[in-house]
Amino acid sequence: HELKEVGDQWRTPDLLFWGINAMFGPLTLDLFADDDNAKCPVWYTADDNALVQDWAEMLESIGGAAFGNPPYSRSQYHEKQAITGMTHIMDHTMEMREKGGRYVFLVKAATSETWWPEDADHIMFIRGRIGFDLPVWFVPADDKQKTTGA
Repeated sequence: HELKEVGDQWRTPDLLFWGINAMFGPLTLDLFADDDNAKCPVWYTADDNALVQDWAEMLESIGGAAFGNPPYSRSQYHEKQAITGMTHIMDHTMEMREKGGRYVFLVKAATSETWWPEDADHIMFIRGRIGFDLPVWFVPADDKQKTTGA
């Protein structure tokens, strides 16, 4: 595989997730995952489309808080329904927050972006750059496709 094939499939490093969970958990619902990279006991896949799910209702059922390391791809739609896009993700998050539940996101520090969550209850910045993990299916085609530490 080539690194450009990874797209939105970069995984949250376990140690980083464990730290976030220790500070803000228990995190029980992974909003943007697949069967190979879910960090929480319950998760939504791309096929589930988290943007049409009632996160607050799910959290009321399972307890805990939701975790999201969202895809950063441009807005995409399926049958006129948003499936990606940070503006759509943050808008849905605010709707869900009004219904109840806690939502913890790992997002890039892009404070000038229109989607930046100015109304978040708490924002914590991580110093430095995060080295995200490759998906489990990734096998580098050659040495140029191997990641280096950031």
